[in-house]
Amino acid sequence: MKFLTNHILHIITLIFFLLGNSDAREAKEYDNDVNYEETKIPHYDLPELLIGPDGKKISSTSEWEDIRRPQILSLYSNLIYGRVPKPFTPLKISYKLIKEDKDFMKGKATRKDIDIVISNSKGSKKMRFLVFSPNGVDGPAPAFLKHSFNNTKSDDFDASKFRPGKLKNGWPLGEFFDRGYGFCAVYHEDLVGHNEVGFNNSIHKLFYPKGQSFPKASEWGVISACAWGAMRAMDYLETDDDIDHKKVAIMGHSKMGKTTLWTAAQDERFALAIAAQSGCAGAALWRRKSGETLKKMVTRFPYWLCRNAWKFIDQEDDLPIDQHMLLACIAPRPVYVHSGVKDTWADGRGEYLSAFHASEVYKLYGKKALDSQDSPPVGKAIIESHVGYHIREGGHSIESFDWKRFLEFADY
Repeated sequence: MKFLTNHILHIITLIFFLLGNSDAREAKEYDNDVNYEETKIPHYDLPELLIGPDGKKISSTSEWEDIRRPQILSLYSNLIYGRVPKPFTPLKISYKLIKEDKDFMKGKATRKDIDIVISNSKGSKKMRFLVFSPNGVDGPAPAFLKHSFNNTKSDDFDASKFRPGKLKNGWPLGEFFDRGYGFCAVYHEDLVGHNEVGFNNSIHKLFYPKGQSFPKASEWGVISACAWGAMRAMDYLETDDDIDHKKVAIMGHSKMGKTTLWTAAQDERFALAIAAQSGCAGAALWRRKSGETLKKMVTRFPYWLCRNAWKFIDQEDDLPIDQHMLLACIAPRPVYVHSGVKDTWADGRGEYLSAFHASEVYKLYGKKALDSQDSPPVGKAIIESHVGYHIREGGHSIESFDWKRFLEFADY
């Protein structure tokens, strides 16, 4: 019995060590060709947000929406994330309620597990979409939709027996329900593998014409496929009376933070976007070449972006866009960027500068945005703004401090 007790205590100690070791860096972050020093950032000139390729200055929101924004989105579609082609035959999308729990988390919410089935003559793919709606609210609830690393078919989304108000994966959904918010989750590997390289059994197979078995250089990579999946989840939410689909915030962390920004930039149905430590190909500026770079990304994850992006490896200054332009495409809808002091791989300074430069378009709409190029003090969040930001102590993770700031930003 004493041996068993000591063994259990050892396991518990190990778990707490792992949970508290979010500051630990991965081996890739110690590569000798990675720059983290601000003094070694190269000189760069950002592409103009409000000047078109013909030199015409954009001076109104209508010109932004009709001329400049479509230009920028087209560049991202063809050069960075990849465009979604026309499917081989029309898609059929159906929804099936798998189970419903109206007493989730001791009655705080109703949980629905929904299968979204996408099919045509080439085959089918299925997404398990989770929808949690708070009980006891008047009318449909505003909600957060998270691009999730956790499998939505796993018990990660069951209520924790030991941590009241949290899921087994640690997400504090009780706080969301208490404030009247719903919460939804879509799994990032339902339609495409995390580091997909074959694209034989991904959602792409439904789109290939005869004679094609791999995405073209300008066609969608992994991030674009995940973004497309979140849009299909939004299609479902438009049919669900428990969720106010006009008040849905899209959010994600790391790779899924990158995906969040691309999702929100394309789909104006999302009311707000929250990108947590999204870094390279997310909020961080390409041209700073700080922490993870394009070269580092495509070396390990060659098809997160489309193949056209490879042309700009070590040539980021030749890109006709930079990531402040992606954030600007979300305007006038609010956007929030989250960084961590020890998450130098994601270049927190570059994430802030991207949000600052995107503010130019928010101000065109008359919205309050960032006024200073200086990053805010560590732990001080910018909430009362259509462009929000915070950087906190610690590494690459979403902590309690972050969740609370996300909720405060949504409340504002």
